[in-house]
Amino acid sequence: MPAWNGPIRVKVILIGNAGVGKSSLTTRYVNHMFSTFPRATIGIDFVTKEVNIDGNAVILEIWDTAGTERFKSLGAPMYRWSHCCILVFDVTSSASFFAMEVWRKEFLTRGDPPDPSNFPFIVLGNKTDMGKREVTREQALQWCEQIGAQYHEGSAKEDLHVNNAFLDAARAGLQQYKKHTLENTGHFQLACKQPRETHARCQC
Repeated sequence: MPAWNGPIRVKVILIGNAGVGKSSLTTRYVNHMFSTFPRATIGIDFVTKEVNIDGNAVILEIWDTAGTERFKSLGAPMYRWSHCCILVFDVTSSASFFAMEVWRKEFLTRGDPPDPSNFPFIVLGNKTDMGKREVTREQALQWCEQIGAQYHEGSAKEDLHVNNAFLDAARAGLQQYKKHTLENTGHFQLACKQPRETHARCQC
């Protein structure tokens, strides 16, 4: 594959029910901070972080979406051109876990990725620091195996396994970028030789 100069921009989007901690996870990863009373996302938040993935300079574009019904109409423009999708649920809420299949199907429909059956999903179970789990690790792993997704679980509050989840998303997104974006846009350099000077005159 031809070399591509400069950082590669990889788009990763977080979707899931409201209140599962999408914004807290993003803030923890990007700013290394956690707020006990985070503000609700209105529509979408967008942040970037520069990372190095297997020797590739990557600008990770993280799109943090609102998980409420009234913002679902924004789905199509938000989902398109994503390279990886992180499905987030709360391990203390079985409702948020069972809703992920709806979110996944909506993403595939509205996002219209080039190869839906092989699009990379990362499933992230948040709030493991809290008691009374309603979703076991085994349940989550079983579902991830069915859809072919990687699974991570941790805590934005305690900073448990958040970094690994985003790095795996960046790595999967980079592979998606190389597989489709470069092939479709043809990022390559054209080398043009200067024509030789000639003193021949037109004979017409």
